[in-house]
Amino acid sequence: MAARPLVARQPNERLQTLIQEAACSNAGLARRVNMTGAERGLDLRYDKTSVARWLRGQQPRGRAPGIIAEAIGRKLGRTVTIDEIGMANGKSLASGIGLQFAPTVLGAVEQVCELWRSDVGRRDLLSGSAVAASALVEPSRDWLITGPDPQVARTAGSRVGMPDVAAVRATTAALVDLDHRFGSGHVRPVLVHYLNSVVSGLLSGSYRESVGRELFGAAARLTELAGYMAVDTGQPGLAQRYYIQALRLAQAAGDRAYGGYVLAASMSHLAAQLGNPREIAQLARAAQEGARGRVTPRAEAMFHAAEARGHALMGDASTCQAAAGRALAALEQADPDKGDDPVWITHFDAGYLADELAHCHRDLGQAEPAARRAKEALAALPPSRTRRRGIGLVLLATAQVQQRQVEQACHTGLRAMELLGTVRSSRGAEYLDDLQQRLEPYADEPAVREFGARLELQAA
Repeated sequence: MAARPLVARQPNERLQTLIQEAACSNAGLARRVNMTGAERGLDLRYDKTSVARWLRGQQPRGRAPGIIAEAIGRKLGRTVTIDEIGMANGKSLASGIGLQFAPTVLGAVEQVCELWRSDVGRRDLLSGSAVAASALVEPSRDWLITGPDPQVARTAGSRVGMPDVAAVRATTAALVDLDHRFGSGHVRPVLVHYLNSVVSGLLSGSYRESVGRELFGAAARLTELAGYMAVDTGQPGLAQRYYIQALRLAQAAGDRAYGGYVLAASMSHLAAQLGNPREIAQLARAAQEGARGRVTPRAEAMFHAAEARGHALMGDASTCQAAAGRALAALEQADPDKGDDPVWITHFDAGYLADELAHCHRDLGQAEPAARRAKEALAALPPSRTRRRGIGLVLLATAQVQQRQVEQACHTGLRAMELLGTVRSSRGAEYLDDLQQRLEPYADEPAVREFGARLELQAA
């Protein structure tokens, strides 16, 4: 019988690089791995010879790769994944990054940090990925049935305190303002690098329980913003991954209200953009059920408005009207003087709700109320909301086309084009393209020809 050919192992250069970066000896790493394993109830007895075998390409079995990654991560002060230490063994392909709702806090930190790192690295499989249809709704189910994380405190790594959390929140506020003014094309690279270089290190640090909950909440908000910016730069598959991880971070923060917001405001709007109306309503309903009794009337109004959008796209006017009625009633109960609204929902006012309802009327073919609501939304928007004002004008122009006010629609569309020409926003471009398609039946009219020429010139 012929001898079985030997398969030569490849040296683990990734692990070697990390050991050097951590300034750690083989014996020191083995000791750290054993200590980390002991915390997990494992009796590991690795030594410097074991590490030498890993460096030659040997793959330890079971939970060992994850323990090794955590031990090195603690020394480096940041999260390290099994893919980064060269021990993924095919289990961490870029196509699957960020699509899971991790069952543990440790897994959640590892997964979101891997997403940030992969995004910064511009992996083609990640940045060009399509939306996984099943992963639009499955995370909401996991969120609904998953109990609270009993503990998030950590005792390894650099000390993290409330001033660090305050810095993350201040950075978020600054990036939101820049995004409103200039569009995500200018801002998203800065945000992703901040997540990967700063927030990753904070999540991997040492913090008390109370600080940890606040830190996870701040990280969830910033991760959701990165998802929104991915949508605005034409990367819906990437946005989906950020939204799923924002949902998981909100769970670790113990913030069911914000988890509902991620479902209703973020994931449902992504489903709307992708033309999945049933999923829009499902996600909004999941938000309502999962955050019941834990949200303010303003947030409740937004959840119902999201549901209305889904029913409108399905052509169900009566159910849409009922959901819209609940949204209006809830917003009437909101009291800005009470000061109980979290910062992430304060923007949802009568003007924002009018914008949501204008979309509903547009999708139901109800031109007159669509135009009325669009005007209400525009009247409530400050000049600094450049992108939203531009999109609001397109929405108004669309309603005017539905009313056969073609020349007026083109005039409104040109105003929108001027505003959206000052921001880098794929969403704005998509709205303008949709308006142009709605104008095609009137292609022979001079105003329509001028609009098309101006749009083509702007796109050049």
